[in-house]
Amino acid sequence: MRRYVFLLGTVVALLVVPGAYARGGRRVLSPTQAAQAVGQRATVCGVVASVHFAARSRDRPTFIDLGQPYPDQVFTIVIWGDDRSRFNPVPETWQGKKVCVTGFIKLYRGTPEVVAYGPDQIRVLSR
Repeated sequence: MRRYVFLLGTVVALLVVPGAYARGGRRVLSPTQAAQAVGQRATVCGVVASVHFAARSRDRPTFIDLGQPYPDQVFTIVIWGDDRSRFNPVPETWQGKKVCVTGFIKLYRGTPEVVAYGPDQIRVLSR
């Protein structure tokens, strides 16, 4: 009986814990939940609200904002200019689509972000 209660409690805890777990034990978070996982590796999934390629800025970053468009973005995916050519089709085509990015979550000016170095870190899903 004690074993059954422990097993049931474990199952309930896994269902209640914020952020579900995907296959392989990887955390899957919404853009809003990402702020609670700074410093951790996780998968963040959300709808692309805005995309901006800063071609004239240093390192030519592409910013993919989830949740809300810039400047009110909830979460950002950053692709540096040297890595941009690896992504086909280009990130601007992701506008309005659901994407999932896997990587190390850090804060930049108060907004959680993941830097994507290659297409293996991002899945683009149809809406």
